[in-house]
Amino acid sequence: MLDFDTCNQARLRRDPAFDGVFFTAVRTTGIYCRPVCPVKHPLSKNVSYYPSAAAAEQAGYRPCLRCRPETAPFCAAWKGTQTTVERALTLIEAGALDTGSVEALADRLGIGTRHLSRLFADHIGASPLQTAQTLRIGRAKRLLSDTTLPISEIAFKAGFGSVRRFNAVFLKLYGRPPSSIRRPKG
Repeated sequence: MLDFDTCNQARLRRDPAFDGVFFTAVRTTGIYCRPVCPVKHPLSKNVSYYPSAAAAEQAGYRPCLRCRPETAPFCAAWKGTQTTVERALTLIEAGALDTGSVEALADRLGIGTRHLSRLFADHIGASPLQTAQTLRIGRAKRLLSDTTLPISEIAFKAGFGSVRRFNAVFLKLYGRPPSSIRRPKG
């Protein structure tokens, strides 16, 4: 956390570089704000600074209705639907669609399947399944290049449900079987 004087000077300048870095809480009103809030500046003796909106709320302050500090840059609400997509990508990278369905992924995220598909179309330009498949192919390609594991083991380690599916996807994408990608070890 920054020191009081740095925060105070940034607040008085309404410096946008500090927006989301700290939050100003005003003891006399019980409200916390962003440093860029356009309201009249409170006296410095009446303010405290917090590193997050959650910390200010934990201390008993409520958010300003004018600057909406709970939506400050870098917080989940500010990033909006991008946060949901990032959470989905993290789950997909961890194998959520290797063993589960898009419906199960959407349930874990607390949204509907159609909404998840729309978010992926808007933010990624591909469906969740296509994204998962691309990640699987990437894992498989690394395993083909970096290991001497048998093709069948690579298919399962990469997240494919069967060797047949792995071969079909690989052939469709690269126009050749996975064995042709493998570098000879020597």
